[in-house]
Amino acid sequence: MDVVEHVFKLESTWDGGRNATGEIKCGQLKTTVSIPQEMNGPGIGTNPDEMLLGAAATCYIISLATMLEYSKINARLSLQSEGIVQTSKNVYTYKKIIHNITIFLQEDSEKNTRIAEKLAYKAEQSCMISKALRGNVEIIVNCSVKKI
Repeated sequence: MDVVEHVFKLESTWDGGRNATGEIKCGQLKTTVSIPQEMNGPGIGTNPDEMLLGAAATCYIISLATMLEYSKINARLSLQSEGIVQTSKNVYTYKKIIHNITIFLQEDSEKNTRIAEKLAYKAEQSCMISKALRGNVEIIVNCSVKKI
């Protein structure tokens, strides 16, 4: 089997000390970054904590959508995710990500519900961002399946 590498490049600038701001550019993403207000920063633009949560959430929902499609289950997905960061003695640790996924099935059957629930948990195990975080950040999935 051939191995294919995908290279993503990011450029960043930073305009000063801890409470300054920076810019990042990576593909279609271009944004201002700073330390969040919750961590005594200026809270301008986004921050690494939000970006990590965004990466984990989008990877998870795309993985789940793909698995549902391959299983021929038509669904709409709604995801709310939370990132938990702990602070102790000025050391910040990303402890936990919680994904609260709701799967709205077009065809409501016991079989589709069972498969959708199983895939909701399997998607987290197969998502490449979850794999990169495994062993460092706890990831929890709470799943609800409903009929559209």
